[in-house]
Amino acid sequence: MGTYTSMDANDRHPVVAGRFYPGEASELMAQVRYLLGETLGEERALAAIAPHAGYVYSGSVAGQVYGRLRVPGTVVVLGPNHTGAGARASILSRGNFRVPGAAIPIDAAFAEELRALALLTDDARAHAQEHSLEVHLPFLLARNPKVRIVPLCLSAMPYSTCARIGTALADVINNRGGDVLIVASTDMSHYLPVEEARRLDGLALDRVLALDPEGLYATVQEHGISMCGVIPTTIALVAARALGAAEAELVRYAHSGEVSGDLERVVGYAGLLIR
Repeated sequence: MGTYTSMDANDRHPVVAGRFYPGEASELMAQVRYLLGETLGEERALAAIAPHAGYVYSGSVAGQVYGRLRVPGTVVVLGPNHTGAGARASILSRGNFRVPGAAIPIDAAFAEELRALALLTDDARAHAQEHSLEVHLPFLLARNPKVRIVPLCLSAMPYSTCARIGTALADVINNRGGDVLIVASTDMSHYLPVEEARRLDGLALDRVLALDPEGLYATVQEHGISMCGVIPTTIALVAARALGAAEAELVRYAHSGEVSGDLERVVGYAGLLIR
């Protein structure tokens, strides 16, 4: 699964290996291949939305998304900031993100252009202990061992800021001639009875399927939906629409109770493709 590059002082090392996913390289590769499924697709998409919980809970949803996707040479991965550390809108523009047995280099030229245009802060503190990007990387590597990433870690912000970042992201992609995948990392409702989680998640997913970023942002706020990656998803929708997105597809919706058996405190997971 990929190869090691030379060590760099700017490398970001894994923090949930051995907990959210296997910590040993061959075991991780085997699990990712299992989750991707036997028949792999090469669908082109402008953006994908997938969860970031431990693989035992959400890996099958992420696997169904990545199993269908063509992963190009550059992927912009947007995740929420669960830790509260660092800048509200942060990017890393150099170094590598490491996972067991491999490293993914950052697309430095893309990251620097986006940082300047979107007024992002180059800040390693936001990324240091954040899992929401890390759990996607083994899937990206499995689909394209030469992939490079542009990592963004995002805290709460006004819709106007989401729109500015999303528009800037689309501009950079257009400047580079396209063929860049956007991935928004999010789980859905947290720790609710299953029927309430499904109801609230349905409200949010309806706005995603309608390609309505402002409606998604407003719906999550109005109904108090605990969708941790609403900011990354909103930005991804803004960018995808600016890039000409015509449709969104729900690949799968699932919840943690399907694994744990606890239907009173579930976390929802959704996987979507935007074309």
